[in-house]
Amino acid sequence: MKKNYIGTERRKFKRLDFAIPLDYKICKEETVSKLLEGYTVNVSESGLLCSFKSKVNRDDILWLMFDRATLNFCEEMEKRVLIYQNGILGKVVRIKHKGDGSYNVGIQFITREEKNLTNIYPKIHFLTKDVK
Repeated sequence: MKKNYIGTERRKFKRLDFAIPLDYKICKEETVSKLLEGYTVNVSESGLLCSFKSKVNRDDILWLMFDRATLNFCEEMEKRVLIYQNGILGKVVRIKHKGDGSYNVGIQFITREEKNLTNIYPKIHFLTKDVK
């Protein structure tokens, strides 16, 4: 069932501007050994908007490492999200190509309740390999 929101804000959680560097990996066999760099644009309890120079695809599962300690809602967020090797797992839900060759990427955090879904596990099992 689709929720109808009234007013200008359609999101369930408020987004906070939060621009810091982050490292990420795309959870696919051919890309998981690459540590890529980007930065966050804003963050909420359910996800974040990032800026990447490398292209990702919708529904890609990403491993994200960024400074969560400075977020005041981080404790509540960390109760819900799936954390692996000190990084957060998220799914790409939106991509917008910017004119400068980079991409704004909307990422929805994967929650602990979702961790056993069959469409997620095959993508994250590559993280268990001892890849440097």
